[in-house]
Amino acid sequence: ICTGEIEIEVTGLTILNKSKTPPFTIEDETDGGDELRMKYRYLDIRRTPVKENLMLRAKVASETRKYLDAQGFIEVETPYLIKSTPEGARDFVVPSRMNEGQFYALPQSPQTFKQLLMVAGMDKYYQIVKCFRDEDLRADRQPEFTQIDCEMSFVEQEDILNMFEGLTRHILKAVKGVDLKNFPRMTYDEAMKLYGSDKPDIRFDMQFVEMTDLCKGKDFGLFDGAELIVAINAKGCANYTRKQLDELVDFVKTPQVGATGLIYCKYSEDGTSKSTIDKFFDENSRNAWAKKAGCKEGDLLLIMAGETEKTRKALSTLRLHLANELGLRNPQEFAPLWVLDFPLLEWDEDSKRYHAMHHPFTSPKPNDIEKLDTDPAAVRANAYDLVLNGNEIGGGSIRIHDKTLQKLMFQHLGFSDDEAKDQFGFLMEAFEYGAPPHGGVAFGFDRLCAIMGGQESIRDFIAFPKNNSGRDVMIDSPSNIAEDQLTELHIKLK
Repeated sequence: ICTGEIEIEVTGLTILNKSKTPPFTIEDETDGGDELRMKYRYLDIRRTPVKENLMLRAKVASETRKYLDAQGFIEVETPYLIKSTPEGARDFVVPSRMNEGQFYALPQSPQTFKQLLMVAGMDKYYQIVKCFRDEDLRADRQPEFTQIDCEMSFVEQEDILNMFEGLTRHILKAVKGVDLKNFPRMTYDEAMKLYGSDKPDIRFDMQFVEMTDLCKGKDFGLFDGAELIVAINAKGCANYTRKQLDELVDFVKTPQVGATGLIYCKYSEDGTSKSTIDKFFDENSRNAWAKKAGCKEGDLLLIMAGETEKTRKALSTLRLHLANELGLRNPQEFAPLWVLDFPLLEWDEDSKRYHAMHHPFTSPKPNDIEKLDTDPAAVRANAYDLVLNGNEIGGGSIRIHDKTLQKLMFQHLGFSDDEAKDQFGFLMEAFEYGAPPHGGVAFGFDRLCAIMGGQESIRDFIAFPKNNSGRDVMIDSPSNIAEDQLTELHIKLK
């Protein structure tokens, strides 16, 4: 072998198979581009980094089953050919040859089936399951992806959080040797106020500081006309050059960030301060900013102003960008966080109606149910997300288990009684047979593996992934099908 530890005296040599020269080097650092490596994925998998990713994935799956089996969960498979429903992303649909003009859908999640299993008395269910969503792709999305899907009967939110903190601790310890110390919790409103995101990366600080009360009334138009003025303290960055600061300003003005500008104030080591708007804000004002934001000598204060939602989103993007520049997002460090009390509903301007922020089966907080008729936007959900290193790795809720409340929820989502019955009548009927209180969670399995592997894209942890156009370039899929197949399916192409 290559180490020289074992030497073999060759007495005969038989060629088992001939090989062409590979289209790229089969080494850790290859010269093959993404598209070429995906076309010859079976060669790419020979490389140690790819093989190790798949081995990590297998280990995570094994440890997941080990933990859940020990906790009394039963692994149950649910159907892949199901009914298409209007909520969520687009469905992948499958025509039925035996039922002319009708279609199955591939499941976006096993949501209704796991609830039916609770009605069936299964108590604790799980599966590591393939799911499908027909949506635009990005680095952390694939049209088919895998979930660790779980549900429990007779539980409250605290039971779910404790159970799946345990799962996360077990996986990180068994696979990475990492002991997770604690799982902080914050509400959705707190996360948006402090980080501008419902999945904040808490490996580093830079919490938002609202400056509205200190910045208005100084005849500076941008601030006086703003709904929100908010800042972050970039510690130790007062030595940023004009070029570096201009690059930050240019960054926030890019379409993906969408800010109109960026105000900054340097607090130098010599005790002086200087901002881009010294004409409007004197040293006393700048010192007041520093006090509120916790700025010390050598720090840089970055301020944004505008509409609340847009400004928070833009500053959140800047926060992550700056953290990447400063090397604050260590991929070998793991910082989990529970985000709780999400809004139950969110308003969609295009359709002029409310949509479920998670899904239609999430229960509202009991104290908020009466607000459904008077102030739907203020209703909080019995929902929770598990965030790891700025990525949502799991999400779930306590479910509605009462037919009357589920019917009310459908009404607020714009379903007529007939539409609700047509789409979800089977679930509503099941609730009439003694449905227990239940709740659950689904982990993004591919994403969890990618984070544990210290990489950005889930594609590197899937044996045969699709590209950014949703194509498998290795087998050339999707592809045309024969005319006689279309005829059998009663389908005509335009």
